[in-house]
Amino acid sequence: MSGWWAYLEEQTLQEVDANVLHDRRMTAVKAVWEALRPLGLGLREAEQVVHARYEALGDRVHRRPPDPLDIPSLAARAAVLPGRVAAVEALWDGDTIHDWFVLLAAVLDDPAGEGHLATVHHRPGGPPLGTAAAEAGRALADHLGVPFHFASPDIPDDEAPRWRTVQCPSEGS
Repeated sequence: MSGWWAYLEEQTLQEVDANVLHDRRMTAVKAVWEALRPLGLGLREAEQVVHARYEALGDRVHRRPPDPLDIPSLAARAAVLPGRVAAVEALWDGDTIHDWFVLLAAVLDDPAGEGHLATVHHRPGGPPLGTAAAEAGRALADHLGVPFHFASPDIPDDEAPRWRTVQCPSEGS
């Protein structure tokens, strides 16, 4: 385990472990980082300290179940959003903790905006991440009778064009 763990006060140790046991990774990282930043700990090192705690606590961690990807669950989430669903969009995102993942979002009109439907992480034994997200997104879009947009289903690309950009290119281009 990281040598940084030894520098934490007992109260912070307990706070970090409680957060890890309840699968609150970012809250645990924040606690480590805030406690040790004055000693020169960077954010990446704080993530590594917390990752080591996840490994140490192993099966005791109560992991949150993945977001459901079935049509009834996704449709129920879409139904409570504050606007009319104009399209369903899949977007790549990533971070140093989860690697790449895909966000399923409802593109909204009246009022314009977007609403989060699900975060799709790789599932052991499951289809490739892009495939799982595309299947769920396309099925929901078909169910709702709206377009589905996933600009880069095979290759992670967090700068791929968004649905509104493709539908409403800027004037003069």
